[in-house]
Order: sequence, then C-alpha cells, then structure tokens
Amino acid sequence: MQTHARALAVRTAMLVSADAALRHRISETLTGMRWQVREASGGAEALTGLEETPCEALLLDSWLPDLEAQELAAHLRQMYPTLDLIRIDESNQPSGAARSSRRNELLFALHRAQEGGAMLWDPMPEPKEESPRQPTRVAARGLRSPRAHGLHPAGSFLVAKKTVSDSASVSGLASEECPATVAPGDNSSVIENSSVAAFASHVPAKEMPRPASLGIPEMVGSSAAMETLAQHIRLVAPRKTTVLIEGPTGSGKELVARALHRLSARSDRPFIVLNCAAIPDALLEAELFGHTRGAFTGAVQSRVGHVEAAHGGTLFLDEIGEMPIALQAKLLRFLEAGEVQRIGENEPIKVDVRVIAATHQPLARRSEEGSFRSDLFYRLSVFTLHTAPLAEHPEDIPVLAWHFLERLAQQEPAKHFEAEAVQRLLEHSWPGNVRELSHVVERAYILAEGRPHITAAEICFT
Repeated sequence: MQTHARALAVRTAMLVSADAALRHRISETLTGMRWQVREASGGAEALTGLEETPCEALLLDSWLPDLEAQELAAHLRQMYPTLDLIRIDESNQPSGAARSSRRNELLFALHRAQEGGAMLWDPMPEPKEESPRQPTRVAARGLRSPRAHGLHPAGSFLVAKKTVSDSASVSGLASEECPATVAPGDNSSVIENSSVAAFASHVPAKEMPRPASLGIPEMVGSSAAMETLAQHIRLVAPRKTTVLIEGPTGSGKELVARALHRLSARSDRPFIVLNCAAIPDALLEAELFGHTRGAFTGAVQSRVGHVEAAHGGTLFLDEIGEMPIALQAKLLRFLEAGEVQRIGENEPIKVDVRVIAATHQPLARRSEEGSFRSDLFYRLSVFTLHTAPLAEHPEDIPVLAWHFLERLAQQEPAKHFEAEAVQRLLEHSWPGNVRELSHVVERAYILAEGRPHITAAEICFT
C-alpha cells in the first residue's frame, strides 16, 4: 500500500502554457489516467510551483507571456536533471534527455488535446553550445531576428507597453542650434564605423526586424550589462526577496521593478508605486501607512496607505534615499514584522507585500555616514540590481534608437536614420541615459517633418 502511494505521488505533471483551454484539455485526460496535474500560465509560476512540488514531467508550450521558453527549458534541465521535459509543439528529439517511464501516457494526452488539428509534440531540444563570449560589437551582430508572436516593445529600458506620451519626462529642456557636421567621438574605438551602416537603413522602422530578446519580453539591448541584468531579474523575480535597484536617473529603474513584478507569482495582484522624493516629509508617513479620520489636521476621512493597498502584490519605493530618518525606522518595523499601523489607530494590520526599492544615491556610503539607517539598508539590499549608465554600454545605443523610432512609427509615418545620424548618437555622452535618448529620437522625428529620413542635423542635444 505504501509503495502504491509513493508511485501515485511521483506521477505528477506540470502544464505550462498561457492557453487555459489547452491546459484544461490536457489536464482532463491526464487526470483520468490518475496523474496529479499542476498548471502554470507562465514561466515564473512554473518555477515557483516546482520548488513547492517536485514533478515527474513538465509539458512546456513554445511561447510564454513572461519568459523565453528555450531559456526556461535550459534552466530546468540544469536544476531538475531527472525531469521529463516535453514541449507542446514540434521539435527534434534530443539526445540524453530525461524520459519518464510513462511518457506514452503524456504523449497520448497531448494527442487527445490536439485531435481535430495537427498533432505537434516532442521533447524540448537541447541548447546548442555557444562559443566563448567575444568583445561586444554592434557590427558583429547587426539587427537580430523578429521576436516570436509579434510582441511590440514600447517603453524605454525594460519596457512596459506604453505610448510615447507615457514615458518619463526630462525637466529643463532648452533648444539649441543643431550642428549638421559630425566629428569623431570617444566611442569610435568601441563601436566600429561599419556598425553605423548596420543600423542606418532605408527600410522603414515598421518593417525592420526586432532585436533579440534576452529572455524577458520587451527587453531592448544585447550588451553584457543587459544580459547580466536580465539573468539576475529572472533569478530573483519568482521569490519574495526584497530587491534594491541602484542606478543613475533615466536608466530604467522603475521598468526593472515592473519586470520583477510581472515575472513573479504576484503579477495578477497590485503594483503600487510611491515616489519618496515627490511627497512632502510631513505627508509621506500617511501616504505610506494610511490614516484614520481626524488623525491630524486635514484628515477629513480615513485613507488606506500604499503598503496596505499593495497587499498580495508589490510595493515599489522609488527614490528611497529621500525618505526621512524618522520614517525609515517605521519602514524597517514593517519589513521585519509584516505589519502596518495607520496613523490614529492602535491595532496593527497584517499585510503580505513584496518591497522593491530604487535609488540613484550611494546608499552604502550614506549608511556609513549615518544619513541613512544602516539596518534599513541591509534589509532592503538583500538582492541588489544595477542599471548601468548608457555610456557604459554604447553598443546598445543603435538598437534603442531604432526601438524608439519604431514606437513613433506605430502612430505616424515610418522614418529611418541616415548613417551620419547614427554616428552622432554614438558620439554623445548621454548624461540623461536611456530617457534622454528617447527624447532625442522623438525630437529628431519631429524636426524631420515629412521627410522619410533623419539626418545628423535633426539630432539635437540639450
């Protein structure tokens, strides 16, 4: 009897697909064959599920809304070498892959789910061996192949789907005369001149292929810095771990936080943003923890704070370095106890919130100086992500510039960059980082008026 119980416990399969109807059809067949079935609509949910319940087999769809299926498969083979990994579309038979002793039952369930149409199934192919990484050069890569299923990136760094008007603004813009001549710049030793031709094409932006994904949908760029960031995001996103995002202004910290939320099991729960620098110190505590009616002058009604509003989801504390010292102690108490106490109330409220914080300030140094609580710093920086200045990965400039141009072409006539315009972009130092680049491209698009091309004369910096 015990042996039979153990056998049933092992007969567990996980279905990973964004298609709920397909999951239902496969699950119905396997359940009738005495399989225990777990379902996941995305890669992050699958990783979390495997940590909780080991499975004998995993049936993986070819497209997921959060992670690249091929990279997820490679990660699963490394973490779970005995897992029988089968994909739900057509592919080649791998060599040496783990196989379940009841594989025929799994294939039969896939056949039943596909009856009436083409039957597509086979194990996931083994990843190809990659040659040692060479110094990154745009000329060697050029434009990559299109992304699967026509996903259109539409933000700035790790981009959420936004329109141009939704992107963050840069203050203090001033016009200046735009020179039409281009002088050799500091990046000429890093970016080969032939790379300009690779990205300056007379093909309209709408028709140009999209750059390769780094395993996270909408991620733009393929430099070493971007690859490292993407890898770290994938590793920490499925967990509840507190994350601190450090990087200069305009480098996409909020978009990284949104990616962490989207790739987590909390993606269907609230994502609440609180900019600590945009709210007066006297009101920040009430915004964070909430208050009751009459708790202070002007509190005409009770209000739920941002922490409580994020229950079950993610709280993003932007510019955490601007938080007053007195309030830092109360935030630390919340992080340690998982409780909030509204201003004017005596009873604490239990909440389940993942905290992600961001700053452009050196918090480690500030904690040593005493201007930021060291205990809060260590509590926030359990896992730290760094968004690099654009000047540190200039090979991504052409890809990003094309990306912003394509986004503009979704609503307006398509344009392309002339080679001199791309060269001028490469020679700028980009103190405003990716945000500045998005505005420079938009300004150039406007200055080009009805012409289908953008020249160096339209590339203006403020």
